[in-house]
Amino acid sequence: MTTLEDYAKELLNAEETRKEVSPLTERDPSLTLKDAYQIQLETVKLKNDQGRTAIGKKVGLTSVAMQKMLNVEEPDYGHLFDDMQIRNGSIIDTADMIAPKVEAEIGFMLSEDLVGPNVTYLDVLMATKYVIPTLEIIDSRIADWKIKLIDTVADNGSSAKVVLGDRQTGLDNTNLRTAGMALYKNEELLATGSGAAALGHPAEAIAWLANKLYDFGITLKKDELILPGALSAAVAIKAGDYVKADFGSLGSVSVTFK
Repeated sequence: MTTLEDYAKELLNAEETRKEVSPLTERDPSLTLKDAYQIQLETVKLKNDQGRTAIGKKVGLTSVAMQKMLNVEEPDYGHLFDDMQIRNGSIIDTADMIAPKVEAEIGFMLSEDLVGPNVTYLDVLMATKYVIPTLEIIDSRIADWKIKLIDTVADNGSSAKVVLGDRQTGLDNTNLRTAGMALYKNEELLATGSGAAALGHPAEAIAWLANKLYDFGITLKKDELILPGALSAAVAIKAGDYVKADFGSLGSVSVTFK
């Protein structure tokens, strides 16, 4: 019988070897969403044992576009690790991933802990040190992105890497709900969006996360980077692509793939 720890080891091995696996939900229809989160937490333990350090968390599937794209009806979350963080303007080797896609997000850096279960978006705003333009690179260890919510949750929210922009913006006089984003690939505009795409306001997505994590005895910590979800559908990339997200007054962020 395959245990939750076995699934965690399998997914981590798939990530390390870049060899995709078949959907967990097809092999084991009895898996629950709670099981999936436990698999993810087992993977976190395995990565910690390898010396990798969590630097934050990400909310996924907060936009209607992404929920429709992956046929799910609620957000998910995953953990971000130190070896995922990429500097603005860097070059990333696509050989390190299986089938990567890129999302543009407004990243939040926290100035204090956020502890559920009754966190509101106003609490999030008050606990935010600054926001920063980010590109999240997602990658599914599940074959051909044939995932259900349980599959992507078990697979650490399909997280892979995060590229951080250089501009840090305080929230005084900043309206994140209407903050715009334009996503370009090879200088072609592919998608636009606004902060409202993430559950109506990016801070709402982070409040959802803080309250969800309460169920697992986890809190959002001071100085963690929190990604609230994509502002448009993800864009598939391949070697040779250049991707840039322009967030107007919040700055921009870019990455090249080889």
